[in-house]
Amino acid sequence: MLRTKSARGSTSAVVVVLETNEVYIVVSLSTARDTQVICVDPTTGALRYRGKRGEDLFDSEAAALNHITNGSRFLSKSTTYAKAVLGYAVLGSYALLLVATQLSATVPGLPGGGCIHTVVESQWIKIQLQNPQAQGSGELKNVKELADLDIDGKYYFCETRDVTRPFPSRMALQEPDEEFVWNGWLSRPFKDIGLPGHCVVLLQGFAECRSFGGTGQQGGLVALLARRSRLHPGTRYLARGLNACSGTGNEVECEQLVWAPQKGGQIIPFSSYIWRRGTIPIWWGAEIKNAVSVEAEIYVADDPYNGTLQYYQRLGRRYGNKSSEVSATRQKKPGMVPIVCVNLLRYAEGKPETILVEHFKESLKHLKSTGKLGNTWIQLINYDWHATVKSKGQQQTVEGLWRHLKAPTMAIGFSEGNYYSVKQQLKECKGSIIYNDDGGFCMESIQNGVVRFNCADSLDRTNAASYFGALQVFVEQCSRLGISLDIDAMFGLSASRYSEHNGRSARSLPPGWEERFDSVTGKSFYIDHNTRSTSWEHPCQEAPQKPWKRFDMTFEQFKSSTMLTPVNHLAEIFLLAGDIHATLYTGSKAMHSEILNIFKEETGKFGKFSAAQNVKITLQRRFHNYMNDSSRQKQFEMFLGLRLYKHLPSIPIFPLKVLSRPSGCMLKPVPSITPMADGGSSLLSFKKKNLTWVCQQGADYVELFIYLGEPCQVSQLLLTVSHGVEDSSYPATVDVRVGSSIDALKLVLEGACIPQCSNGTNLLIPLTGRIDPEDLAVTGKSARPDVQESTYLPLLYDFEELEGEVNFLNRVVALSFHPSAMSRTPITLGEIEVLGVSLPWEDMLTNSKCIAQILELTHEKTYDLGLKDVANSSSPKSDVRGSERTCTGSSLSVQPGGSGNFVDFLTGDIVISNQSKVTANTSFGYEEGSNFFDDEFDVNPFASTSEEPVAEVNSQVEDRGSTQFYLEYLELLSGNNKGKSLNFEQMMKLEIKRLYLDLSAAERDRALLSIGVIPATVDPNRSVDYSYLLKLSTFADRLALLGHAVFEDRANASIGLEKVSGHAIDFWNISENGESCSGGACEVCTVSSVKASATSGNASLFVECSQCERTACKACCAGKGAFLLLSNTYRDLKMYGGSQGGGYSALADSSVCKSCCSEVIKHALYVDYIRVLHSLRRKGRAEKAALRAVNQVCQLEPSSVADSSHSAQSGQEQLKQLLDDEESLAEFPHASFLHMVETAGDSAPLFSLLAPLGSGVYRSYWKAPQGNTTVEFPVVLSGLSDVSGVAIIVSSCGYSSSDCPIVEIWASNKIQRDDRTFIGKWDVQDMIVSSPQLCGRENSSSLDKAPRHIKLHFPNPIRCRIITIKMTLPPNGSRSTMFNEEFDLLSLDESSFIESKPKSAQNSFIHAKRIVVFGSSLPKEMGPDTSAGLMRMKSCLDGSPSLGRFRIPVEVERLTDNDLVLEQYLLPNSPGIAGFRLDSFSVIRPRVTHSPLPSESDMREFSLTRMEDRHVNLAILHIQVTVVQESGKLVVEEYRLPEVKANTPLYFDFLDLQQDCRCVIFRLLGDVTAFVDDIADIDGLNLRNLPLASGLSLSNKVKLYYYADTYEMGKIGSLSAV
Repeated sequence: MLRTKSARGSTSAVVVVLETNEVYIVVSLSTARDTQVICVDPTTGALRYRGKRGEDLFDSEAAALNHITNGSRFLSKSTTYAKAVLGYAVLGSYALLLVATQLSATVPGLPGGGCIHTVVESQWIKIQLQNPQAQGSGELKNVKELADLDIDGKYYFCETRDVTRPFPSRMALQEPDEEFVWNGWLSRPFKDIGLPGHCVVLLQGFAECRSFGGTGQQGGLVALLARRSRLHPGTRYLARGLNACSGTGNEVECEQLVWAPQKGGQIIPFSSYIWRRGTIPIWWGAEIKNAVSVEAEIYVADDPYNGTLQYYQRLGRRYGNKSSEVSATRQKKPGMVPIVCVNLLRYAEGKPETILVEHFKESLKHLKSTGKLGNTWIQLINYDWHATVKSKGQQQTVEGLWRHLKAPTMAIGFSEGNYYSVKQQLKECKGSIIYNDDGGFCMESIQNGVVRFNCADSLDRTNAASYFGALQVFVEQCSRLGISLDIDAMFGLSASRYSEHNGRSARSLPPGWEERFDSVTGKSFYIDHNTRSTSWEHPCQEAPQKPWKRFDMTFEQFKSSTMLTPVNHLAEIFLLAGDIHATLYTGSKAMHSEILNIFKEETGKFGKFSAAQNVKITLQRRFHNYMNDSSRQKQFEMFLGLRLYKHLPSIPIFPLKVLSRPSGCMLKPVPSITPMADGGSSLLSFKKKNLTWVCQQGADYVELFIYLGEPCQVSQLLLTVSHGVEDSSYPATVDVRVGSSIDALKLVLEGACIPQCSNGTNLLIPLTGRIDPEDLAVTGKSARPDVQESTYLPLLYDFEELEGEVNFLNRVVALSFHPSAMSRTPITLGEIEVLGVSLPWEDMLTNSKCIAQILELTHEKTYDLGLKDVANSSSPKSDVRGSERTCTGSSLSVQPGGSGNFVDFLTGDIVISNQSKVTANTSFGYEEGSNFFDDEFDVNPFASTSEEPVAEVNSQVEDRGSTQFYLEYLELLSGNNKGKSLNFEQMMKLEIKRLYLDLSAAERDRALLSIGVIPATVDPNRSVDYSYLLKLSTFADRLALLGHAVFEDRANASIGLEKVSGHAIDFWNISENGESCSGGACEVCTVSSVKASATSGNASLFVECSQCERTACKACCAGKGAFLLLSNTYRDLKMYGGSQGGGYSALADSSVCKSCCSEVIKHALYVDYIRVLHSLRRKGRAEKAALRAVNQVCQLEPSSVADSSHSAQSGQEQLKQLLDDEESLAEFPHASFLHMVETAGDSAPLFSLLAPLGSGVYRSYWKAPQGNTTVEFPVVLSGLSDVSGVAIIVSSCGYSSSDCPIVEIWASNKIQRDDRTFIGKWDVQDMIVSSPQLCGRENSSSLDKAPRHIKLHFPNPIRCRIITIKMTLPPNGSRSTMFNEEFDLLSLDESSFIESKPKSAQNSFIHAKRIVVFGSSLPKEMGPDTSAGLMRMKSCLDGSPSLGRFRIPVEVERLTDNDLVLEQYLLPNSPGIAGFRLDSFSVIRPRVTHSPLPSESDMREFSLTRMEDRHVNLAILHIQVTVVQESGKLVVEEYRLPEVKANTPLYFDFLDLQQDCRCVIFRLLGDVTAFVDDIADIDGLNLRNLPLASGLSLSNKVKLYYYADTYEMGKIGSLSAV
């Protein structure tokens, strides 16, 4: 979109950091009038923006800054003024914001408008976050390296036009070509908050223009745009040739744009020429042995042409001239797409580059032999640039190049067109039209094909040859535009197709001739009065010049016949571009550039100087490449968001939200030692970060009720430790309850330990939903009677995973803090934050652009999640809420014999078997226990979510249930002998069966115990010996990393290509029941025809093994993952480039047979497969919970997708009419009910009363059960507000005389009923007398006017947070007709009583469609000043006596069980042990633990839930302490460890002083296998150090202590302080 008339002059961005460390990004776009304020959450780094005027949307930048700083600039710690926002990323403990502080308009005026800016100066703003997520030194080092990436002068953007495609682009600005977008990952946070235009589309490369003049008065502009591809990013020796994305190193698309600028309103002619430059498109590389090596060693992969076809297909699709798009006057007939490769390498005998030239030739022969090039035609021109320059000189080298380029350049041509500023002018155009705001582009011809230059590095030779090739095109472009560069034509009129725009004075006309102008076209025409004829051509017009005539000239002829000033201008920008590309690729400027100045007179004077410069640059390059390439490669990858699982393994993709602020509040006053006006809300404010809240003296516990700003799945509790002199004043334990309302709270955590820490320490307590006590009794660590078991390590996967409830409607969090036993002072509290995952409620309910997409996605997810449950009812409105069973989130298809649909897990590509059918009477729903799997079915969990579910219903499964089928499968595997032990593969198949049948681990264990089988006997982690377990875990972890590498490469490789069909073999190729060899052509394992016929569905599916080259059927093939484990493709730093071990294309269909795989590789595929199924189950549970939440708010109907967008938009218009410029204060999700209200079974959901108008089913409404004559709605508003009144939207059924309620309203700020303020009482019966339209059914369904409503105005606005609305149905006969004094009784007739047909009193019920609370909201931080009270509270803690902790000496200590157990033996007569100090572990929890899900690519764009595995499956550590006393008595205590920053000292006091102790044993328990070491301590090929992370070692981590008076101990005693 171009700048509007009311838009600003230029974009500005201001980054404000307040004294409270809050960060705000204030953006004022040049294309808009408003200013947006984006808040950076100080805890998680998530961006917050609501679009609410006066809160984060303002009319000007000054107003926004004034709001942030409260009118005082002294509150700002720092202010950064920028010209554009380039990107943002949350990286654990830090967030990085990249802004451009200085820009240069390098191409200021493109035809049709638009300006290209080059980033001259940039700044990485590092934001320290409060998030205590554990990060290692390696991750922090990588974050620092990313912030050191050089941006200045190497990146550019355009705010108003798509410049990622050849000019002019047909696509919108927000739909760029992904191949050339370098900040796609960094811009995603802005897209997620609905502000995609606030972060520019950043390109790497060069963009600059020059103006020049011709031989006449008409001048022109030439711009060079160079777009560097991101498909093979990196540095010189790490990014050469092809990579797995079918992209070449240093690949650049160059565009030479020439146009003739005209005055306003005139036509602007332009032309554009495209060429490419890059390294040779085969798999090869070069390696330098040391920094002083003269030549780098060139190597070529074993399969060098893998991916070459895809590379040329991408070029053919991009530069092919499609006849459907062009109907040009001079356009050639569509046919072949020529791609001319100009190879500038040395190919003389003995030259190291010769091997590349030979392979280049062979690659083209290979491509032609495949027959897959289609319309693409490739020509190779070998031209040894260096040898020619050396033997013939520079001038003859240029002439030789021109001879080679003449034919292909003329055949390919260039694009030509005109820009018309008025669309009306486009009607007469003959050509392809591209509209652009008020005007448009008319393309007369479009370039067909491309010339591609290459040398070894796509640097110096390539830049020189590109220049001389583009120079010939430049002269021809000028000629076509009427800008003659011919010196001979300086005094004559040159031929031009745009002579009417030349602006020259007309030459003398012959006698009898006259020149006039056409009023319609503005063109000149000539009248011959002698013959009475007219002509468009000047009578003295010279004969048309020969096109492309300079290709036939010698160098001297070209130089003498051409104006050299424009030529040298062009050389100047090529020199600059060459330096930029060389710096990006090698770290130094370009060499051998003196040839570009060949047209200058003084060229020869600097020959010797240039030679010396070349030697200097060569040495600099070699040193920088050897020393810095690895670091720069990593910078590029992180900047693009690639290989983050390797560089930043613990960083979450989607940071959690802090839901307790800014609109959260305390529902109940927090007790304090001094009265506080805010009731404890300061504890939720980041602005009061250093506060110390002192509770009442002698309190046994302190209970807090926190109301969250949005409903969410509560995931974490973050506490900031705050205390006085003694740290024991901070609570010792906390209980946590969560629920959707105050009366629905459930205990999710009890007695969680809070260690004693220094002030300001952040403690993170992970939370899960409520876990069923029955599950706890049979599954997990708590169910194992032998707590001393230490040899069990679930390295493969968590066999005993417990599943907590997932509820996205949690709104209230109740915290109960209990004091320490050592505390002698009142309980103190610090800042409290609740973190969680919320759904995109505003998009689902109010965003008209997104609602249709979300509804369709919801419809798909409903099918996906309900596939395993067969609905007995055919009603399309079956309630999702009734289901309690969780299931996987994938779409499952059931296929006999495993011959149905299967999908490559890394791509989601579907291969559909002809045998797949959908039974006509199959329906899908959410009935519990209606699974339909049995042993004859092989289930594939990766069917396409876009396809209709494929299922064949087995009624027996419905009757017997999943548990019974699981036990029957176990019986089948054990051969009817329950005592028979299963082997590893059978155990894995049993687990796959369990996950297919949608059984939790607890359900599995209950089933096994019911038949007398101990669950541990079928645990694969226990079935193999220890050494094999370590080896298997290593392969499975490596497969996870390789899988993600392939996933990323496959996503990038698909850019610019048609969607490829699915591979014949998926990533694992695991069949639950096994498959028999097909026989026939299979050369791996031939079987009898009987078995072959049993699997005839696979008879035609054969592939060639990449190892032994034998033909194998699907059953005899291992999964694609086996090929990755066997190949050496993805290795350390060469994971993104070629390798000596062999090339690999992400789109290749390479396979390996099972006979070429070792057992450990096949077993590793099983382990990875199980891990993926577990992750799918977690995602499925989250998706199903999201659907339940959505249907409890508005019951979205997939059948009404088409009407929903219009309804949402109309609902907002209705609300504006209803409120009359006032604000709605109680809209879901920002408002909710404090208590649940009983609802009728056939009613709309309770939360629909607060849903925005227009959401949900139009005629639905809420109603209470019949018989309930009184209903009370306690509504918690979205924030502290001045409430003016309440409006009740009347239901579609309308009111009658029997169901008009009496409405009473109270206002309050806390949950105590005694504190409520009564507002008033209204009788609806009296109101409908004057409003008869409120009665009876709604006749009109018009969405253009305000709905039927009752408006209850308050006498005066009241400031409150809670509004309680009570509706009561009066007893029968309690109402009487009210007559005024002037009422005439004689005039009464039937119509005098405003009443619809009365409902029966027994059938009356309370009902309403919406409840709207209106008024004005207050600023979030507005409230009573509590600073004085907080100071008084803190002063109460001053002067308290303090005891010090002193270390108890240990006689000897011993580490066992992988350093997880520490035994400390004490000296005799040691003091009593008060507690122990534990220094927190230096470990991280990796995000990647398995191969990627097929839905992860969709999840990056949009997902109903963006909930990562780590927030569903928590990893908790416990420290168990056993004190052995001299008497032999054992004291055992266990502490749940919170998450803190590495090496933070944590102090744990024992409940009682431990006297006469002989030994103390510390044992680290919990999910120890979920953590790994810092990446700096891990081999690049592995995910972890085995068997466990060394950072979990208890060595030097634990110190025992006792308390003593510091003054009594003296200075010597202080040396032993802990």
